[in-house]
Amino acid sequence: MTLQIYDTMAREKRPFVPTDPSRVTMYVCGPTVYNHVHIGNARPVVVFDTLFRLLRLLYGEAAVIYARNITDVDDKINAAAAAEGVEISVITQRFTAYYEEQMAALGALTPTFQPRATAHIAEMLLQITALVDRGHAYAADGHVLFDTAAYAAYGKLSGRDLDDMIAGARVEVAPYKKNPADFVLWKPSKPGEPVWESPYGPGRPGWHIECSAMIEAVLGLPIDIHGGGIDLVFPHHENELAQGVCAHGGGEYARYWMHNGFLDFSGEKMSKSLGNVVRPHDLLDSGIPGEVLRWALLSAHYRQPLDWTESLLRQSKETLDGLYQVLRDAAALVDGETLAPDADAEGHLAHFKAALEDDLNTPGAMRELSALGRGLRSAVAAGNRPATLEWRANLLFAGELIGLLQTEPVAWFEGAAGEEMKVRVEALLAERLAARNSKDFATADRIRAELDALGVVVMDGPTGATWRMKD
Repeated sequence: MTLQIYDTMAREKRPFVPTDPSRVTMYVCGPTVYNHVHIGNARPVVVFDTLFRLLRLLYGEAAVIYARNITDVDDKINAAAAAEGVEISVITQRFTAYYEEQMAALGALTPTFQPRATAHIAEMLLQITALVDRGHAYAADGHVLFDTAAYAAYGKLSGRDLDDMIAGARVEVAPYKKNPADFVLWKPSKPGEPVWESPYGPGRPGWHIECSAMIEAVLGLPIDIHGGGIDLVFPHHENELAQGVCAHGGGEYARYWMHNGFLDFSGEKMSKSLGNVVRPHDLLDSGIPGEVLRWALLSAHYRQPLDWTESLLRQSKETLDGLYQVLRDAAALVDGETLAPDADAEGHLAHFKAALEDDLNTPGAMRELSALGRGLRSAVAAGNRPATLEWRANLLFAGELIGLLQTEPVAWFEGAAGEEMKVRVEALLAERLAARNSKDFATADRIRAELDALGVVVMDGPTGATWRMKD
């Protein structure tokens, strides 16, 4: 099956055809690093990481170039730095480190490039000058603004006409604008804010020009895929597209535009402005494994809204527990032997790949992942070593492709148990086994009750008893 992608610009699924199959490029808008991100910000990371993994399978790891930026100059960053009385770099470095650590915990691979806005000011100024020289931007009162009236295709990505965009957007009213929808490319810095010299006076860049300049600097134009949240279609991506096209007198900017849907919380879009945020930082610190968060984020199709609930997290954990349990049972049966996956075979693995190639249909792929788990469970129960090796290899291959099942099963179940606890539990399990073998069931039950009091769940399986810490 050919990879199909829903293109926001075309408003339909299209076969994916990169400009150059030996250099497939993807750019995804990253965080503004002034605080911990919320779980909604993690959705595009997980979605496009999954696409990154799929593209690497289809075209080869070395052929896929993925950039996800860091916005490290912004009004909110300035405010956070001022509140602490520190340079903006103190804020941005701190929260960039937190972000990278948390996204790694969710199984996200490191992108090929992670450009920072402040490292590309020179490229932004070159692009701004090109826009001015071509008549698509103008300087006024220390600002440089993009002239939306000078670009006839403005609004094509979002499907809005200019009047609708002005009425529906938070448009800054300013006397130096030619048109209400014109947006800032460069602006004067306020006292205490970071400042750079430019042909238009000292100042700093507008938000939209940052991504246009970074894309051109690290990937080149046109790029194959541009991704981000649905909230970025307008104005950010609309403005970014206008700049990128007009700075070069036309031509293609991005071949495919992909946008993930919102996370909902109690019926509302999750956002910092609404104050209803749930943060990966807090969830991970509470002991919820990153793979549980990843499973939950992929449980709905990426273009659809996702209702974030305690029930969703509980179901995700239970499903992963089941898959890890059968992997642990299988490991005991095969005793360290491994088998390469048959990636071209028919069956559940083929259906798994086909689901992902159908516009990243992760719910369909996860159903096939569970089916692979059931097949492995049957093979283990039958004591069929060759079949166990085959099912296990395919399950692990599928899990890696979607960024799941990346933990050793024993480590998954032992969770946060320290070494002292592990030694004690293993000793109690050995005593319990001896008691059961001698038919001293009263002692076996007493030991199980002791383990339960320690917060340990004992799981008796075909290869013996295993254990995990209670949630």
